Amino acid sequence: MNELPRRQVLGASAVAAGALLAGFGVGARTVGARLKRTGNVLLNDMPELPAGLLTAAEFPLIEAIHGRRSRRFARGASIPHGPLAYTSKFEPAPLSELEQLLLLTTVAGNTGWSNLIPFNRSYLPNLPNYAAAAGGRTFPSAAGFHTTEFFFTDDHGVYFFPTRDMAATKARSSENVTDLNAYLQEHKSRIRKLADGRLRIPAQPQHMEMHNEWCANVPGSTLIIPVADLAQHVLLSLCYLVQSGVCVYDDRNDRAIPGLDRFKHRVDVANPFPLSFLEQMSLTEVTVEISCACYAGALMQQAMGLGGWMYEGLNPFSVLGASGDPAVPGLGFRFDTLPNQPLPHVTGLKGVLEGHCPPHFTDMRAAVEAVVERKFGRGGPFNGKTGGPYKESEAVRSAAAPIDDEFVECVATMAQYVHDTFGRFPATVPAIFTLMYLQTHQLDTDFYDRHFDSGAYLDTHAAHAKSWG
Repeated sequence: MNELPRRQVLGASAVAAGALLAGFGVGARTVGARLKRTGNVLLNDMPELPAGLLTAAEFPLIEAIHGRRSRRFARGASIPHGPLAYTSKFEPAPLSELEQLLLLTTVAGNTGWSNLIPFNRSYLPNLPNYAAAAGGRTFPSAAGFHTTEFFFTDDHGVYFFPTRDMAATKARSSENVTDLNAYLQEHKSRIRKLADGRLRIPAQPQHMEMHNEWCANVPGSTLIIPVADLAQHVLLSLCYLVQSGVCVYDDRNDRAIPGLDRFKHRVDVANPFPLSFLEQMSLTEVTVEISCACYAGALMQQAMGLGGWMYEGLNPFSVLGASGDPAVPGLGFRFDTLPNQPLPHVTGLKGVLEGHCPPHFTDMRAAVEAVVERKFGRGGPFNGKTGGPYKESEAVRSAAAPIDDEFVECVATMAQYVHDTFGRFPATVPAIFTLMYLQTHQLDTDFYDRHFDSGAYLDTHAAHAKSWG
């Protein structure tokens, strides 16, 4: 079968990427060309544009999917022994600012307003009130909860990149064309530096899987770290249940939660859900969330010709700062050692990402009230003054099912019972959760030429040094 010219296989991904290019210019190795329309996307003159960015904009989605591989051998890397032994002839090379911002916005960028869940007959005449964020991001979240935020580290420092409550990007024109330069700068302004120097994760068994000791968090790389406020996600799940007339019981101790009988006109106390099931479901949902975000970045690596991979081979307690080793402060999250529990209970990073549980809230009712405020308060998805994608956004947002004091008390009764009974919230899953990471680095293609047959990397990897300058 003859190979199709690349432009004949461009799909929706190329159109979407092309939309971001309008009006963008940077000082780097560039091409001078007048780009025309791609589908319904208008591309303006870009006399100073890296050739690699143009290639990435037209890179077929199907090629990114089928060409995705974990490519761990970075410039500067070394495998000292074994059948794939090799030492790079190059020095470690960091990503450019443009490359890093493209990856960050691919993993966690705002993509406009969320469309919300538009209908559930049980809520009539109201709109379902599931969501907690008004803005959409590059990855999905269960019922629009969006409880994940992002950290990253490189040779220069450790950073926080908050986008979960970001309003729709202002970089999109009335013709629905996005100015990439404005888009990247809008996101760059949200980055907050937390510390100088690369996050230290020692290459030792207690901190990382030993198959990663030679390649994880290496000089020159950018490591993106999604972190979920799972405590908040469980509260949002409880709200979801109560709105549907459901409550939970303590299946660990095989008993009903005291005080729920007074809400039996709102929830079915005779047929409750097991608490552990709700918490495991919430954990699974945030795992999907952070994995989808990292996978989006892994696809962008192929389009840009960068090495890297998504993986879980770093000890999450070492990453968060709860390993117990004072020489490995990680991200610096607070943790407590609880009686009869072998693992630390990580709850939050003060002033940065605080879990919806004590000690960051006085009690669980305060945490529930904060969740409701996120939904209905300023900038929330169900605040009439929040903008939106609708022709009558105020009317749509204001039509969400309300949450009254009794609702809050019902959810808080369950949440406070969990905290008082187990000495923590949630009971069976972490309050703060991280698992999947995305590492990106400059690939040393010489290693693959030495040890692999042809096809071990893509044309974008082969041309990266020339096309990105």
